Amino acid sequence: MTNHAKVIGVNMVKFEKPGKNEPYEIMASKAIKGALEDAGITLADVNQACASYVYGDSTSGQTALYQVGMTGIPIINVNNNCSSGSTALYMARQAIESGSADCALAFGFEEMKPGALGDNWTDRTSPFQWIYDRFTQLNPELPDGPVALKFFGAAGLEYLKKYGANPDIFGKVAVKSRQHAMNNPYSLFTKEITLDEVMSSAEVYPGLRRLMACPPICGAAAVIVCSDAFAKKHNLQKSVVIAAQSMTTDTPDSYEDNLHLVGSGMTARAAQQVYHMAGFDPEAVDVVELHDCFTPNEVITYEALGLCGEGEAEKLINDHDNTYGGKYVVNPSGGLMSKGHPLGATGLAQCTELVRQLRGEAGNRQVDGANGGGSLSWCK
Repeated sequence: MTNHAKVIGVNMVKFEKPGKNEPYEIMASKAIKGALEDAGITLADVNQACASYVYGDSTSGQTALYQVGMTGIPIINVNNNCSSGSTALYMARQAIESGSADCALAFGFEEMKPGALGDNWTDRTSPFQWIYDRFTQLNPELPDGPVALKFFGAAGLEYLKKYGANPDIFGKVAVKSRQHAMNNPYSLFTKEITLDEVMSSAEVYPGLRRLMACPPICGAAAVIVCSDAFAKKHNLQKSVVIAAQSMTTDTPDSYEDNLHLVGSGMTARAAQQVYHMAGFDPEAVDVVELHDCFTPNEVITYEALGLCGEGEAEKLINDHDNTYGGKYVVNPSGGLMSKGHPLGATGLAQCTELVRQLRGEAGNRQVDGANGGGSLSWCK
């Protein structure tokens, strides 16, 4: 695709615990206004918008954007679970690359409730039913529990068994993420933690400790993309090109084991597609923002993204090749473990962090070489 979309504006609000947040439309409008200011344009310059959220009624995106202005543009609402924000960006990018828009806005927000996620519509078939059924077949010895805890807990246990890894790798990832968060003013949790604290924290599911799990959080983020012609017309000098983006879904291999059940196969396929489209391999990547809803998922994702070989995540972690001074810096923002996970905003917050890294605007968490190299973002 020759007409690559360019990111020209990013912003996010600091995420907050449920009950301490502003209403979704206020959080979203602040993120949008900040992204417009960052881009140096007005809402009147935007041709299309895509709003991402999970916990909200239909057309919440309109209500949020109307706090900024009512310009008559198409506003598309997206609910795609944890990948909602990335899906909004995907659609905005496609609008630019297809030529149907010169400037598009992707924004996401979430007002969440405390506690583990669960089904909201219990009077109809759950979209997770096929996963529930396969989980029970694969793990007859494991207890029931909240959906995300049991799926990622089982995946972590299977990884350890399959590769003979030390369970402390999941704790080491949590320690690393919190160390990164100490330099991020947008992180909610910035207190340093030790490996002992992680490994002795309360068990929330077999294989998972409390400090290995991200919390449900409220927040918003926004990203503005445009065409090359638009950037030239408005003399926008600090744009970041989206070299490649891919979205994949399940194939029959998702039934294979617990690792595939939480997305390792589809992640690997998406990674290979973006490497091919971008024309580089993992060796060219400096900084990564990935979906660490639970630290076992971060470990599994290292291998799915090709940051190391199969079964080699433990070595990557112990060699500190996932942090500053190593091969990659993974989640310099502190990740979901430190910022929290407002579903509709998460992917756009990841994009915001990477754009700031590539511009060299990340302050004390700036990754050496990132403003002249490559980045990678993945949101499940």
